Amino acid sequence: MIEEPGPSDTVTAALVVIGEEILSGRTKDTNTPYIAAHLSNAGIALREVRIVADVEAEIVDAVNALRQRYAYVLTTGGIGPTHDDVTTDAIGRAFGVPVAINDEAVEAMRLQYRPEDLTPTRLRMARIPQGAALIHNAVSRAPGYMIENVIVMAGIPGVMQVMLDEVMPRLAKGRPLQARSVRVSAPESEVATPLAALQMAYADVQMGSYPFFEHRRYGTYLVLRSADDDRLAEALEALWRLIAEHGFAASQVEES
Repeated sequence: MIEEPGPSDTVTAALVVIGEEILSGRTKDTNTPYIAAHLSNAGIALREVRIVADVEAEIVDAVNALRQRYAYVLTTGGIGPTHDDVTTDAIGRAFGVPVAINDEAVEAMRLQYRPEDLTPTRLRMARIPQGAALIHNAVSRAPGYMIENVIVMAGIPGVMQVMLDEVMPRLAKGRPLQARSVRVSAPESEVATPLAALQMAYADVQMGSYPFFEHRRYGTYLVLRSADDDRLAEALEALWRLIAEHGFAASQVEES
């Protein structure tokens, strides 16, 4: 698969998926594609995804590496009430700040729990690193939070989704990438060289090739992406000329 980086001025993000259940295969990760699509629609390009265990040191290493490289780092998982929910302690350690029960977080949780049900175990979900801003959610009331450019969210998909909706207005946005896809009835090996030459001519347009096998024949989807509609149209026209020159059978794919 050929994939080239996009424009340097794109707002970028990385995602850290935290949890032994993902690494073991017991739980399917549905959050990553949801977050990727959500960010893309807002003009934020998800550039990297890491999956790490519920190990404090590993979370610290991942967050500290990524927050220096990308505009935003999002995390999912590890902010629940159990002993292996260590994300909040890891975030505090990554930023060098103390972690303590947050009064605003407790007030939010009182909308969900009776006073006698706010046990020490449940109050673990109200522990927030110093200086973080809460991300409220209307599902479980236990908040996520944002500290500098790091956004910490729950791993449960329904809770994560409302947290993501709540935090999105706070984030800088880029121009959403538009995409054009062409289905070519030729193996990727045959289209790779001419596509690489086209990419050099249009370095500001992302170009990807994605092979498929259907009806005992190999083919390739060619996908062009850009935030500049005019430039994308120019590159697409050039792609069609390339396809004609090489005699490939092709058809455009309607974008959803």
